[in-house]
Amino acid sequence: MVSAHIENTTASSVKNGSKPKSRLAPNYWPFVIPALVVIAAVIVFPWAFTLWMSVNSWTLGQSQTFAGFANYVRLATDARFWEALWHTVLYTGLSVIAPVFLGTLAALIFDAQFPLRGFLRGIFVMPMMATPVAIALVWTMMFHPQLGVLNYLLSFVGIGPQEWIYNQFSVIPSLVLVETWQWTPLVMLIVLGGLAAVPREPYESAEIDGANAWQKFRYLTLPMIAPFLMIAVIIRSIDAVKSFDIIYAMTQGGPGTASETINIYLYNTAFSYYDIGYGSAMAVIFFILIVALSFVLLMARQRANWSDTETR
Repeated sequence: MVSAHIENTTASSVKNGSKPKSRLAPNYWPFVIPALVVIAAVIVFPWAFTLWMSVNSWTLGQSQTFAGFANYVRLATDARFWEALWHTVLYTGLSVIAPVFLGTLAALIFDAQFPLRGFLRGIFVMPMMATPVAIALVWTMMFHPQLGVLNYLLSFVGIGPQEWIYNQFSVIPSLVLVETWQWTPLVMLIVLGGLAAVPREPYESAEIDGANAWQKFRYLTLPMIAPFLMIAVIIRSIDAVKSFDIIYAMTQGGPGTASETINIYLYNTAFSYYDIGYGSAMAVIFFILIVALSFVLLMARQRANWSDTETR
């Protein structure tokens, strides 16, 4: 009945020479414009302003002059910047490898069935719930050469006192130890999710064929959890490369410049030396490096997806 009424109405409209009324398309712009304004204010404008500052010579309290690419040329010849870049690469690499390895090992352990497994899992994930500055203060006391508990524990196994964050050769490994302690539980949770999604039928077939534990892990478990491992690597890489709070709270880039990453050097340049133009150029280069790292990690993640598909 409804369709017949619509047809009669359309036919009468055509007879009278008038066109049927069409519904207006919904207008979504009133809902989109506020979001665009927020994005422009929070993301686009700060980066545009940073780019503009990077091509100016501007020390806080002095007049600002256009410098072109002088700040970028200065970066290319700045030995301290290249040292900070190397510290960033070293710190990021160690802060990814150690938690991913230990987190995977912990996931394999907690994936097994044993008493109090849930309780021990809860204890294991507690470090990632603490605030970075509180963690930095506690570990700074633990690293103290004379009063720290770590040197006291080492004395029981015949190892002499270590200088930890107070030595230029051990400061970055010591900071990585803190990073590993805090973020290994996150990797464990990610890998546990992957292990929960792994089917059990291939393991039963492997046991029938006489495969040992290492062979089952190497040829079954590892390929099937590879996408989850890549997620852990991506998350840890992004978090480690921008790490600032723990490093600054514990060493402020010291001793000397032994633990000064790009973030610390950028902060000191812009807010301690008040060289805003040079600090902005450093921020732009650092952003480009992060984009390149993200591209590499996403390509690796895509390859992990293909491997997972081929394995299945």
